[in-house]
Amino acid sequence: MKHSRLITSVIAVLIIMSFALAACGPAATQAPAETAAPAEETEAPAEATEAPAAETIKVGLSFSDFATERWKNEEILMRGLLEDMGYEVLTQEANHDVKLQNDQIDNMVAQGVSALIVIAEDGDAIVTSVDKAADAGVIVIAYDRLIKTPKIAAYLSFNNVEVGRQQALGVMEALDVENWDVAANGPAKVVKLGGSPTDNNAILFRQGQDEIVDPYVEEGKVEIVADQWVDNWDAANALKIMENILTAQGNDIDAVVASNDGTALGALQAMAAQGLAGVVPISGQDATADGCNSIIKGELTVSILKDIRNLGPLATQLADQLIKGEGSLELTSYSLADLTLSDLEGEVPCLFLEVQQVNQDNVYDLVVVSEFQTYDDVYRDIPEDQLPPRP
Repeated sequence: MKHSRLITSVIAVLIIMSFALAACGPAATQAPAETAAPAEETEAPAEATEAPAAETIKVGLSFSDFATERWKNEEILMRGLLEDMGYEVLTQEANHDVKLQNDQIDNMVAQGVSALIVIAEDGDAIVTSVDKAADAGVIVIAYDRLIKTPKIAAYLSFNNVEVGRQQALGVMEALDVENWDVAANGPAKVVKLGGSPTDNNAILFRQGQDEIVDPYVEEGKVEIVADQWVDNWDAANALKIMENILTAQGNDIDAVVASNDGTALGALQAMAAQGLAGVVPISGQDATADGCNSIIKGELTVSILKDIRNLGPLATQLADQLIKGEGSLELTSYSLADLTLSDLEGEVPCLFLEVQQVNQDNVYDLVVVSEFQTYDDVYRDIPEDQLPPRP
């Protein structure tokens, strides 16, 4: 019996130990699960879950092209300012392709931008995508070029009519039109080179130019011998147009009112081939490095300084204010009819900055000392004995 009880006791002990081991088994397998619990917390801690909730707001920059010198500079400027404000910036460049720009704007809206700053290739055609964006609640700011719809939040630019006035005034003064001897020379033969016909600014420049030139035409002091528009503001197009004009006129022209530095420099290539560069006054616009260098060399007569360092910050400031609903800059409402010289209906909030005429007398102070362009770019290839001191 004792032997039997001993066996029974041993068996009981073995059974108890097996249960104990079984109980320990799950505890061992759960240990990794317990260590995994903090891992789950590190995947989604309170701070991490708040980041998606405060998702970065997106702002889109839509550019007609980067071939025009100023646009890439302004993209860099505005991108930096917006990123400093905490925005995610999406940039698209359409390479003068109207359909592509519309598609790019649609795409940025699909990506969730809250605001768009748009440099339109075609102020009419881009209304297609801009109206859709505005209807979707996106703030659209027309930057320097008007978008012809009252659905834009604002239009920020320069006084573009004044740009045209200053271009024509610079050329007429260089021509000394007030003292032009019509009896001896006949009317002064003037060429008009407008900008891209799809850019409403080109229409406004022409309005200002005509305000200055037309009275001389009416007096008989000026004759317009050619009037052409330059697609895409392309210097190569301007070169071809001017070559054809010079051929048709037998190189007999007295002045050229061109609408920006690119087209003027293209025209100057054709004029230089005929010995007319530096002889026939010609206007430009934008105070580009190449344009100012040409002024220093006595070829381009006048350019117009539109200080983009002021416009870009205003556009980003306005976008920020409108996104936050904190009010806006002081804008003035203009009718689309007045802005486009057409019968379009509706009004647009606008802000127009002042412009300044640049010529040989003031290019150093207005452009170089102000650091709008660099000394080395403006005075490139200028003989050392003709160089002013570095500012």
